[in-house]
Amino acid sequence: MIILAVIIVLTMAIGFLAVYVIKSITQPKKLSSIIKLLKQQKYGAAEKMAKSILAKDSRNYLAHYYLGRTYLAEGKNELALMEYKLVNQNAIFDNKIPEADFRRQLSELYLKFNQPGEALKEFLLLTKLEPTNSDAYFQAARIYEQQNHADVALGFYQKAIKFNRKNVKAHAAFGLLLFRSKQYAEAKKEIDTAIALSPDTFSTYYYQGKILKENKDYSGAVKAFEKALRDPEYKQKALLERGSCYMMANAPENAMQEFDRAVKASKNENAPETLYARYFLAACYEKNRQIEKAIEQWQIVYQHNHSFRDVAAKLSEYRDLQANDSLKEFLTCGQDEFVEICKKAAIKGFSMSAQKIESKKWGCRMICTEQKNDDWMNVRKQLYLVDFYRDTEPIDDGHIRKILDFIKSQNCVKAFVCASAGFTSSASGFAESRPIELVGKEKLEAVLSKAGV
Repeated sequence: MIILAVIIVLTMAIGFLAVYVIKSITQPKKLSSIIKLLKQQKYGAAEKMAKSILAKDSRNYLAHYYLGRTYLAEGKNELALMEYKLVNQNAIFDNKIPEADFRRQLSELYLKFNQPGEALKEFLLLTKLEPTNSDAYFQAARIYEQQNHADVALGFYQKAIKFNRKNVKAHAAFGLLLFRSKQYAEAKKEIDTAIALSPDTFSTYYYQGKILKENKDYSGAVKAFEKALRDPEYKQKALLERGSCYMMANAPENAMQEFDRAVKASKNENAPETLYARYFLAACYEKNRQIEKAIEQWQIVYQHNHSFRDVAAKLSEYRDLQANDSLKEFLTCGQDEFVEICKKAAIKGFSMSAQKIESKKWGCRMICTEQKNDDWMNVRKQLYLVDFYRDTEPIDDGHIRKILDFIKSQNCVKAFVCASAGFTSSASGFAESRPIELVGKEKLEAVLSKAGV
């Protein structure tokens, strides 16, 4: 019996050993087959083989690495990131997994999914693995700059240039940062160096445009950003910057076109550039009284980022507009129709008859007299000012001060100031003890309703 038991134990041991030997022989062959399939661009077969290995051994992190590489090749970036993160957390890096290449690929994935903090960790590790890797220092510098660590970014840009004097992008970005630090001569030198090194590196013109824009040379900036459009990586950013230049130059129609182009150039709806393009496009629509289109853009931004700037507040502000036809008409109609609405509102809401009407960029201004039935006596009528604002920003105390000066110059006894966007607290405080009545959104709605708008 003892001999039989020994034979059984030996047989089992030999069986386990045989399985282990077979696995150790076949798995490397399978892994090498994946490499071969990747080289042949047979990604479907490579993915299938990697998954078959992992079905038997989920802790084979080399198989996870090759599956990640396969997903990358197939453009399945989200799945690739999941595999690479798993490898990063568990694998022991040796000659089977080239760590520097792995970290480069992982950092690029983090950037694609807007995780700059994680990408920075990988670039910093790359600078340790490859101490003379100029691009790793450059990428780290860009992220530090985005995180408002300008001093640290400057140091990393300098290292990027030190290890590669021909790193055009590093010269250009370093130049922009120097400009923002008010080191104007050094900034110009870096940008000029970048352009001299490679006039066809169109990303350089993006940085040149940023400097010109900050110098308020908007026409020069627009031209520089035009050249930057030829670089696919900078195309959307350049369109966004061109739009903002046109906004600052008070050319909203041109700005709208550029922001629309920036939205259409998007490759990632969650990217900050895309969200900003939609946000500023909405601002242009709002200024042009195309409120429905503005709301559409805000809603898309809100879907992707609930806390993006003041989008939630904008949607809340205009929510009532959808249910209030009179206010909607007030905000969205053409200027001629708007003036007629204001005349009706003055008559029905304030019992005022317009004597003089001026169409303004912000709305409508009227010099009025009271509507009275007892005007049979030839009594000089008192003058009143009635202003209707449909600007998108609340009226501040600066506007109210100017209105006070105006009514004094026109010998008006009082002013009624109607604003769909309301008033700042400082404006309300200033108007309290003066002959100015502020009519905010709710009161304005009641006036418009009374006027039958």
